[in-house]
Amino acid sequence: MQAHGNTILLTGGTSGIGLELLRQFYIEGNKLIVASSNPDRLNKLHTEFPKVSTVVCDLANPKSLRKLLEHCLNTYPEINILINNAGIQYNYQWIEEDDGFHRISREIRVNLTSPMHLIYGMLPQLSTKEQAAIVNVTSALAFHPKRSAPVYCASKAALHNLSKTLRYQLEGTSVKVFEIIPPLVDTPMTKGRGKNKLSPKEVVDEFMIGFRKNRYEISVGKAKWLRRIGRIYPRLADRILKNA
Repeated sequence: MQAHGNTILLTGGTSGIGLELLRQFYIEGNKLIVASSNPDRLNKLHTEFPKVSTVVCDLANPKSLRKLLEHCLNTYPEINILINNAGIQYNYQWIEEDDGFHRISREIRVNLTSPMHLIYGMLPQLSTKEQAAIVNVTSALAFHPKRSAPVYCASKAALHNLSKTLRYQLEGTSVKVFEIIPPLVDTPMTKGRGKNKLSPKEVVDEFMIGFRKNRYEISVGKAKWLRRIGRIYPRLADRILKNA
């Protein structure tokens, strides 16, 4: 897959892995449309990346998501890459949680439902391109969950399986399905959690290598070792991540 000359729709591109994806694809000479629910952060992007287009969208809101789709299909018919990077993680114990209905619903909508709807809505357009790609950002927690984030882990596991299923369905088409599987990364979402975090740059550097080589599942850093351990000693991998 070529890493230049593309038109890319990127969700959650204002911080962390998403911001680094934006930076590296921007340097490669791609056109980027960034969607985020935070208008202030989107405005700041224009200072560093003046050619980036931005759209305010709350991915947890079905009407807002539909508007994003309609806007991109009508305004940017040249989009050939969709990157589903946006994600949220609530760390909580269900037995102690008072706002569980809202949190569960929002987490699933942002992490899983919105990527599915964006993929479904963009596929007719993507499939007309000579080179096209869907990139889903999941997590090592998709394979070995941690105690404190049940919905996040479940939604990333579902997104991993969705990526595999779509890869099967799209065999023989021009649309490639990539998955980035990072370990714990130093982002605003993980502030105050864990140690020895990978930087967003390290994650995206490795992804870009795999992207160019058409490596569809790209496990990064410790995620590689956890998956290898998980194949041989799954209980050990579970113990390592359980209280992460």
